[in-house]
Amino acid sequence: MNSLQLTLRLIGLAAFGSMASMRICDPMLVALGHDFQVSTGEASRVIASFAVAYGTLQLFYGPLGDRLGKVRVIVLATFGCALFSAITALAPTLDLLVLSRAAMGAAAAGIIPLSMAWIGDQVSYDKRQETLGRFMGATVTGMMAGQWFGGLAAEHLGWRWAFAVLSLIFLSAALTLAHKTGALRAGSVHGGQGAAISFAQSVHNSVGLLKIPRVRWVLGVTAVEGALAFGTLAFVPSRMVSAFGFSASAAGGAMILYGVGGLLYSQFVSRWLRLLGERGLALTGGSLMAVALAALAWVPVAAVAVGACFFAGLGFYMLHNTLQTQATQMAPHARGSAVTLFACLLFLGQSVGVLLVAWTVDRGGLSLALGGAGLALLALSAWVSRRVAPRAAVVPA
Repeated sequence: MNSLQLTLRLIGLAAFGSMASMRICDPMLVALGHDFQVSTGEASRVIASFAVAYGTLQLFYGPLGDRLGKVRVIVLATFGCALFSAITALAPTLDLLVLSRAAMGAAAAGIIPLSMAWIGDQVSYDKRQETLGRFMGATVTGMMAGQWFGGLAAEHLGWRWAFAVLSLIFLSAALTLAHKTGALRAGSVHGGQGAAISFAQSVHNSVGLLKIPRVRWVLGVTAVEGALAFGTLAFVPSRMVSAFGFSASAAGGAMILYGVGGLLYSQFVSRWLRLLGERGLALTGGSLMAVALAALAWVPVAAVAVGACFFAGLGFYMLHNTLQTQATQMAPHARGSAVTLFACLLFLGQSVGVLLVAWTVDRGGLSLALGGAGLALLALSAWVSRRVAPRAAVVPA
């Protein structure tokens, strides 16, 4: 195994932990509300705080990765995730839990977007789709594992054990990546031009990207997508518990199908791209999400709700990876900063979406929120299908 393949596998392990930590609280909300004697909407602050920190810190990590070396920053961020995961497991109050989750989000922000940018630097475009597809397997599997284990731990072990296990995963990934790549000693693995410019210049370049109309369009659409898709996703397990009588672990298990939809997309993306084209993929993705969210909102059949989780995941990845590919190509001269700006807007949008849906949850309006978000995603996908750059290739990541 050459050094490129080894580094890819190790950053994939870190990305697995990052995505697991992002979604691990989704099936815990009911249990957290019970333990801390708050509503489900109030408990959702543990998700929103992670998303706010994750999105905001992208503005810091992009230039830092260009300056110090992307792999070095990934290693340090993974060590930070191990530390803050352990602290989260010990949080005695909801406020401290929210604060420690924010710290986890701040650390996790330095893993997946910089990994994508590193792949963009090291892998030629003709091989990038295959490489990003393998990397996507790690991120989607992490999401699935987080949603499943979060519910399992909340029901059978205690939710604190979920964060203890996450801490061990992050620590193992950080130690191995640091040892095998020597990133902390040598800086960026496989070189790169990021260290040749100052940090201040990198920040200036990131701000300068906002002057490009295409960048502003991609980032704006991405923020809306994050609010609509991820804002509702956080409450789907709670919907399964309250409306269909699922246990926390069963709800987390049903959400695995969301990730299965993403994996299916990654396996057949080339065929679907030839059949539908990039614009067709975006519109189909929005349509699938609209139908799935409507089913979750208004069809009182548990089997239909479980199937809707799968189609929501498939649809999301069809639409999201259309935008994600645009992000990797919207500013090739500053890819690290461009991709992290993309992630910043995605998760700031998510945090706004979670807070808005939480407001409706505490007022009995979750069904209306799910259905409304589905219709809005359908309209958004139609807009994307008309505006997307026609020559870009859809790359799953």
